[in-house]
Amino acid sequence: MSRAVTIKTMRPLTHPSIEDITVEGILHALSDPVRVAIYAELAGATCTNICSNFLQISDRSIPKSTLSQHFRALREAGLVHSERRGVEMHNTSRCMEIEQRFPGLLPAILKAHGVQSADRVRAAKRKQAAARKQGG
Repeated sequence: MSRAVTIKTMRPLTHPSIEDITVEGILHALSDPVRVAIYAELAGATCTNICSNFLQISDRSIPKSTLSQHFRALREAGLVHSERRGVEMHNTSRCMEIEQRFPGLLPAILKAHGVQSADRVRAAKRKQAAARKQGG
């Protein structure tokens, strides 16, 4: 009795050339709060990050399948470069390339994201303080 062995080949990862990256594609990819949070962390990183580093982001647990879709959207928009190494996917930001194509775009988006995130943290703290005040 012989068994057939199925070898599953991985689809190659595609990355748009810098000339094919559009402002609309970037804005669409970063319009999702989870993706912009992922990208903000990648943009500030000094080394590659594996996808599983982002299973917990913005106080949310993200399923692996959903995380894969977020990274695909970031990759297809040209925001990240992904490379398979064994079972892990290593990701780096393409900030420097995009800065050359669209000067100031990503710093402005990331600054606005930072302001918005800080506002949300302050609002959550005010809400917690108000709840404690009511309870005690």
